[in-house]
Amino acid sequence: MSNIKEELIQEIAPDVARIDQAMRDDLEVTTLGYDPLLMEVLHYGIFNGGKRLRPLLVLLAARLAGSVEKGKTEEELLQLAIAFEYLHGATLYHDDVIDQADLRRGKPSVVKQFGEIAAILGGDFLHSRSMYIIGSVAGSKALDIFCKATNAMVDGEFLQLRNARNYNLSESDYFAAVRGKTALLIAATCEIGAIAGGASDAGRQALTAYGLALGTAFQVVDDLLDYQGDAAITGKAVGNDFKEGKMTLPVILALHNAGEQESVRLLSLLRDTASEGEGFEEAYALIEKYDGFSASRKKAESIVREALSGLDMFTDEDALTLRTVLQTLAEYVLIRKK
Repeated sequence: MSNIKEELIQEIAPDVARIDQAMRDDLEVTTLGYDPLLMEVLHYGIFNGGKRLRPLLVLLAARLAGSVEKGKTEEELLQLAIAFEYLHGATLYHDDVIDQADLRRGKPSVVKQFGEIAAILGGDFLHSRSMYIIGSVAGSKALDIFCKATNAMVDGEFLQLRNARNYNLSESDYFAAVRGKTALLIAATCEIGAIAGGASDAGRQALTAYGLALGTAFQVVDDLLDYQGDAAITGKAVGNDFKEGKMTLPVILALHNAGEQESVRLLSLLRDTASEGEGFEEAYALIEKYDGFSASRKKAESIVREALSGLDMFTDEDALTLRTVLQTLAEYVLIRKK
């Protein structure tokens, strides 16, 4: 993993620096005259680590599609890129309010540091700013895609809420929730990047499919890390999904493989949310015994592999390097530890 991570960091470092600087410049202008606390809340949450996955995908998709020659300038692409990071930041602010989360990326969350009102208002500002940028830079077509992805994200959260105590949840139900909650927004980064880069219809479809697969795999790995992660690395407690009784993919696949007696036992452990996670180790052992973890990882790998094959259509001189970065990014998502 270290080689993949180091290779990726080296490749994307200049773009990450440009994205961060673009956000600093944008926030300085857009918050001019606003209450200083807003700027403090925004800076605290936005620049508290983060992989910059979404803005990077905008840039990479646009460049693979053609970018400056056929579409937007690099300056405009950077604006579109930061819009997605703003929206992502807004969702994290609001998620931590909903979950009453104390930690985010190993530090006190925005809600913990500044309180509920500041966290909600900061998220609202970022959401508003992200929509303005997309509409003004890329037009109504891109804004439509952006808003549909945002609406799907909300619907995905409601679907997950509805599924929270559905202990007959199927694999298809799980992926429907993931598609809305996580994958469609990442797909939108690639699709809007493709449009901004002047992609053909086929190129746009291929890049959108890649983003959808990457987002799906990202969420599956998140679910694995909730059981198998190291809190010192992930920056958040392990076992939250289990404590909340959530039916994530490792559990669903383990239940499919287990016999009746052990399925009943695993479900009883999951249902016992009042125990504050005391049955976590036993549940972990059952999920591992019935291939819930390994089967989930294989599923994520299969989804990404299929999407990567669709990028073979990009064959011009610069495409090979860009496709390699997208492939490395996908490999990193599959093996990441946080």
